[in-house]
Amino acid sequence: MPQSLKRGCRVLALLCALAALAPARGEERAVVVGAVVTQSGFLVDLAADLAKALLLWQEEVNAAGGLLGRRVELKLIDDHSEALAAGKLYEQLILEDRSDALIGPFGTAATLGAAAVAERNRRVLVNATGAASGKSRMGYRYVFQVPAPYTEYGAGPLEIARRMNVRRLAIMARDDSGSREMAERLRERAARGGFEAGEIGVYAPATSNFANFVAAAQKFGAQAWIAFGLPREAAEMVKSFKKLHYAPALFIAQGAADPLFVKLLGQDAEFAMGLAPYERSAGTKDNARFADAFARKWSAAPTALAAEGYAAAKVLEEAVRNAGSLEQEKLRAALAALQTDTPLGPYRVDGSGGQTAAKPLVVQILKGRRQIVWPDSLATAPMQLPYPRWEDRKSQRPGD
Repeated sequence: MPQSLKRGCRVLALLCALAALAPARGEERAVVVGAVVTQSGFLVDLAADLAKALLLWQEEVNAAGGLLGRRVELKLIDDHSEALAAGKLYEQLILEDRSDALIGPFGTAATLGAAAVAERNRRVLVNATGAASGKSRMGYRYVFQVPAPYTEYGAGPLEIARRMNVRRLAIMARDDSGSREMAERLRERAARGGFEAGEIGVYAPATSNFANFVAAAQKFGAQAWIAFGLPREAAEMVKSFKKLHYAPALFIAQGAADPLFVKLLGQDAEFAMGLAPYERSAGTKDNARFADAFARKWSAAPTALAAEGYAAAKVLEEAVRNAGSLEQEKLRAALAALQTDTPLGPYRVDGSGGQTAAKPLVVQILKGRRQIVWPDSLATAPMQLPYPRWEDRKSQRPGD
């Protein structure tokens, strides 16, 4: 075969290969949304709903025509339950996978690593689950927080204490960074609001005897007991209360919002208040539709994590449409200016991308069910106060 013909055949073969790789005529490149999600390791059961929520959103947005007329492709990378891997994996999403936008990973620690990489590369990251605030986000320009920050977990308890004319607060915190941040910010707010609060009672994880903390609260003359931590510890607080015949006028423990709290205590869970980032019963925008769609697709009710992931995706979707572009500076400006509502609650951010509108819900256990009692606009039942003395309690079975 003549050399000129051989060269022609090679050129033709190359052109055919390139044509096979190119999108069909009229078909544009997909919008790539990258996220690190836990799909294996010891956190997989706890974190699985983040990926499920993003997949539900992808299905919905593509059914509605995609973003900017292009289909959405999710690029999900497994962190194997290793929070410290988040930074390197987000670099992969940016530099190798060429993601157009990023949604944050599971947990505050992983989010901090992802945020640092996004800032360094000037790539927009919608923070889906990281609730850290203050110094941890100072100077951010490309990271936008969707969930309520830790600093807002005391907003509801303080408002309820004010309504009750309760002035002396016993504040408790599990010995972890998130719980301490919630407690410290509540104490600062309380001081500015004319309340009295003693030193924060910091307890070790898995504490089962709160007698010393009860004694300190009684000596201080505390009218309210407000605690930040996990459901098992909240249950142990109630067990200590009952054993010591102690009942503050107001009892709010973050973990009391978890279904496990009622399971551990049964009847003794009644009247306790808890703090929840999300409730399926909340009348937030499109929440009923989201909860039904999630349940149909995954045969389970959505958790708070599912709502956070879905809300982050909806915030990103609205910002892209408002910007009319995936150019990072335009998208960053759109997210900074955006004010919207999601199933999780409202979205508005400050100059560092920190959430300023969302507040955790206060729920109360009434006849064995979690009822939203604050904010008033979302309440599913009136709150019942004060927290009753043990000798005054009656059966609270459904129908009583």
